[in-house]
Amino acid sequence: MQLLHGKHETSNHQLDPANAHYVMSSNFDNFPKGPEFKQMFDALGDGVFNYDMDLWKYQWITAQGFMRHHLFHQFLLRTTRDKLELMPIIDDAAKHGLVINLEDIFQRFTFDSACILLTDNDPSCLSLEVPQVLFSKAMDDLEQAIFFWHVRPRSFTKLQKWLNIGQEGKYRKAWKVLDDVLIEYISQKRKEVNKLNQELVSVDGMDLLTSYITEKESTGLKCDDKFLRDTALNMIFAAMASTSTALTWFTWLVSKHPIVENKIIEELE
Repeated sequence: MQLLHGKHETSNHQLDPANAHYVMSSNFDNFPKGPEFKQMFDALGDGVFNYDMDLWKYQWITAQGFMRHHLFHQFLLRTTRDKLELMPIIDDAAKHGLVINLEDIFQRFTFDSACILLTDNDPSCLSLEVPQVLFSKAMDDLEQAIFFWHVRPRSFTKLQKWLNIGQEGKYRKAWKVLDDVLIEYISQKRKEVNKLNQELVSVDGMDLLTSYITEKESTGLKCDDKFLRDTALNMIFAAMASTSTALTWFTWLVSKHPIVENKIIEELE
């Protein structure tokens, strides 16, 4: 905890936001990920997570353009509001005086929201039963496998891969689940888009998968099934950890500062 708050002198310069901005933004071109990075994240394919330089920049600018569109904003607001209103777990815990794992709740909320915003499909991880959703578990197994690639000897990973056991066995199963689910989502979305085009129906909100399919001529991107699969997976992967972690830390910080908590409650009321 001390390290995260920058109380050790040795950590101050590592945690300086200016350093992060230098590497991740202002001088991003000076720090390419390289082939080893892409090999470690190979399940993410050719999405924005693995690309470097101009390819990364063009894909990111395209994605940002879709996310700034007023139809996506409408969809984002409606999705977030509906998902929060249909979140019975916290109400049930408060009613019965139960202790719950908020970090897990935030991860489920983020995963459901990301899937809806990207594909317009709700995995329903936030239902009262707190189910283990196959798609969500596959994402967790993928993330865990990538973590172990960073901390274990490569020879050990190769042995597991050859024997198809341990993390590598889970990784292969997770990859197949992700492929199957996302290809099904993409196939379903293409049918929906074709139907909308034929019926000339206007929409009051648009997920990102629909944006890519309908605007593929203007983007110049090859929006085949593999590209859409990689793009959706990259964005879900990126959204899961970042948003749920931010929500968890925000809640922890508020719990440690009662004055701030009271001001938030007053504003909400």
